[in-house]
Amino acid sequence: MNTHVRHDVQILLQSLLDGKLPRNLPWSDVVELIGQIGEVQPHGGDEFAFVVGTQRAFFKRPHTHDLEVEEVARLRRFLHEAGLEKPKPEAPRRTVVVIDHHSARIYRDHEVDGSSVEDKTTVRPYDPYGFQRHLIHRKEAHYQGERVPEETSFYEEVAKDLASAGEIIVIGHGTGTSSAGDFLLEFLKKHYPTIASRIIASEKLDLSALTDREIEEIAKQHMVNRS
Repeated sequence: MNTHVRHDVQILLQSLLDGKLPRNLPWSDVVELIGQIGEVQPHGGDEFAFVVGTQRAFFKRPHTHDLEVEEVARLRRFLHEAGLEKPKPEAPRRTVVVIDHHSARIYRDHEVDGSSVEDKTTVRPYDPYGFQRHLIHRKEAHYQGERVPEETSFYEEVAKDLASAGEIIVIGHGTGTSSAGDFLLEFLKKHYPTIASRIIASEKLDLSALTDREIEEIAKQHMVNRS
């Protein structure tokens, strides 16, 4: 069994083992789950063998893309027969978001170690006027002002990167007529309440007066200062 199971897969596994059975369980999620804790072996047509430990069972790909309730219950029995136990909860991973209207720097506890921060990919939301509004995950990023994005795709991208976060701290730019940090908080409360519920603190700073190194140091302080 693979011991490195993604956080979202762990949540699904926990639900299947002892939570309320989901009514709509996508087949793709089931295949992803079994693939991480065991093996999925094609058996011809729409039938697949699920192998976890010494247990083996056959499941058919549903025509509706979601497993029927009876099949979800059978999947639960299979997982129990395979000897799986409720996953032990991981210690919350702290994530710090430093955001203005042009960039969001997202620091995670496993990435902020000494002076080393791993670079991430750059995502560019809709930018019809070429203002170069973008979401970045790099300590080298330069503060670029306060023009507010017309599209919410910027905040959608931030939300996607916070989907697997544990504890979240939001640091927004504290000057001007509006705060991207405040907008992000309201956006998450409205559209992603589960993510919003994991925000443990927020504050405002004058990011334009800080160097990249100073911003990184502030993020690191929030990583180690667990209350």
